[in-house]
Amino acid sequence: MTRSSKKGPYVDPRLLKKIEGKKPLETGVIKTWSRACVVSPEMIGFTFGVHNGKTHLEVLVSEDMVGHRLGEFSPTKKFIKHGGKMQKELEMKKKESEIAAAQSAKTATEPAAGAKK
Repeated sequence: MTRSSKKGPYVDPRLLKKIEGKKPLETGVIKTWSRACVVSPEMIGFTFGVHNGKTHLEVLVSEDMVGHRLGEFSPTKKFIKHGGKMQKELEMKKKESEIAAAQSAKTATEPAAGAKK
C-alpha cells in the first residue's frame, strides 16, 4: 500500500541534510541505510552507497529514478544461475565454439594482411 498523498513522499531528512549545499561531482559516496527513502529531484547526480544488508552498493541517481525508492536499486539477494552439471557442459561447448570461431576468423584475416605487403 502506498503512502497517503496528503503526507507526500518519504524523504529521509538526514539524507537531505547530507546533500544540502553540496555539488554532486565534488561529493563522494554518501552512505545510507535508508532504503525506503524516495528519490527526489535534489538528489540527481549524487552517488549513494545504499546498504543491502551486507555491503553498501553504489547507486548514481539519474532523472529516471525520481519517485522510486533507493532500495530498488540495491538488490538484497544475489542470483546464482540455475543448472548443475548439465548446464556447465552446455557452457563449455558454447565457449569452445566461440574460441573456434575466433580462431577461424583470425586465420581468414592473416593471409589478406600478408598479401598487402
